[in-house]
Amino acid sequence: MSKTSLPRVRRIADFQFGRGAGLALFPDDVTFAYSNTKRVRYVNLGKERLVTLRASDGRFTLGYAGAKRLHDFLPSPSNRVEIIDEAVPFVADGKNAMAKHVVKSDNEILAEDEVFVVDKDDNLIATGMAVLSGCEMIGFNYGTAVKTRQGKNK
Repeated sequence: MSKTSLPRVRRIADFQFGRGAGLALFPDDVTFAYSNTKRVRYVNLGKERLVTLRASDGRFTLGYAGAKRLHDFLPSPSNRVEIIDEAVPFVADGKNAMAKHVVKSDNEILAEDEVFVVDKDDNLIATGMAVLSGCEMIGFNYGTAVKTRQGKNK
């Protein structure tokens, strides 16, 4: 493991999710998997994937374990999309969250941000990429709001 990998991924997390997110997301005992070009590709904690570092833009995609750590760190409503109770089982199984099922969302969410899909009690249901901005999720009655990467049941 490169000595610079941990500080580097913590800085990226701080940039992407806010100050302090790097420490909350990556404890000292994380492990790294590198690409063929010797760049960080995956960050794991034990056997669970926390994040994948996208080569295309240098941003993280969250695994469920990483989303859980960040969800616990970030105060509500940061990065959260709340859905109706009827949609929770489907999204937990990995289905996309549709705009018509969104009850609330963080107004700071931009399209392509990594977000948490939560229920009314702020329980983490899934992690995914926002297709719409936070404001658009509330305003639209059709289409996909969040492309789910990993639900809690998968």
